[in-house]
Amino acid sequence: MTVTKWTADIIAKKVINNENLFILDVRNTDAFADWKIEGHKFKYLNIPYFELLDGVEEILPQIPADKDILVVCAKEGSSIMVAEMLSDAGRDAAYLQGGMKAWSEYLEPIKVGDLQDGGELYQFVRLGKGCLSYMVISNGEAAIIDATRMADVFINFAASKKAKITHIFDTHLHADHISGGRQIAAQTGATYYLPPKDAVEVVFDYTPLVDDEKVEIGHTTIAIQAIYSPGHTIGSTSFIVDNKFLLTGDILFIDSIGRPDLAGLAEDWVGDLRETLYTRYRELSDDLIVLPAHFMIIDELNVDGTVAKRLGDLFLENHGLNIEDENKFRSIVTDNLPPQPNAYQEIRQVNMGKITPTSEEQTEMEIGPNRCAVR
Repeated sequence: MTVTKWTADIIAKKVINNENLFILDVRNTDAFADWKIEGHKFKYLNIPYFELLDGVEEILPQIPADKDILVVCAKEGSSIMVAEMLSDAGRDAAYLQGGMKAWSEYLEPIKVGDLQDGGELYQFVRLGKGCLSYMVISNGEAAIIDATRMADVFINFAASKKAKITHIFDTHLHADHISGGRQIAAQTGATYYLPPKDAVEVVFDYTPLVDDEKVEIGHTTIAIQAIYSPGHTIGSTSFIVDNKFLLTGDILFIDSIGRPDLAGLAEDWVGDLRETLYTRYRELSDDLIVLPAHFMIIDELNVDGTVAKRLGDLFLENHGLNIEDENKFRSIVTDNLPPQPNAYQEIRQVNMGKITPTSEEQTEMEIGPNRCAVR
């Protein structure tokens, strides 16, 4: 039988197209329990590699013969060996090239919608990490919001659209992933914006992003309007694009709300979080389409793979927007928080420019699920 090499983009298409897939994950049980490739119609079997050294015959009855079989490990090597064992036992199997490392870093660009005068808005979905980045394109210019460290993906995509990257924004100082903003700005000459209240400790030059600032992209009526919206961080800033889309950063998600503790100031920032969610956002149009910087669960993906929903619908459906008692709200977002992101303190230091880890070290810092939300 055959062994096939699958790249992360093949699996991403299966997630987005809601296809069936059986995954044999040969990582240790704790790693699998913490983080795995998720899909609506995916089935799983987790058997650590060291338990398969004598062969796969005992697990064959647990592996379906009528589904695609994908073997996954951390970095690729073990999955190749297990896939070859399955092949020798008479089963077709594929392995994930680059393992979970590659899955963590893959970005799938998906068009969210058209803008005025021929503009377009794209969402870059990082399925393995739950990160969401954005690119606004208009009249040969592009702006990026919340870029990840995979700079080449954004640069190459803009080039494919014949657009020059002119502006780069981070909605806040990220703690769960390393920003690609500075790197892309250095390579393209674009202006890099940060909220100044989040940039007190940064050691590099940036352009301050202020409330109600409007940045025109492509000399059209497409305006990126900054709205100060603290709570996840003290400088968190949202954007309204084309009077149609609301980019909420890590303040508001589709199925949850942002956590206020990643700078160690949950008690100080919980009031800001509530004011943003319950006052500032409620002054905006219900028809704005919310585009967050993260998602937590696969159920937040729409049928086209995007993560987006009307603000008015979130006011009705998102539990975090419907906690009337302020003390209960405070308790939920300070006392019932999920585990903090892996290496989040070090990631904040990287995003401040204080440390410069190697590429391999950056990968290790980011391994694991998104943990920016409170559900």
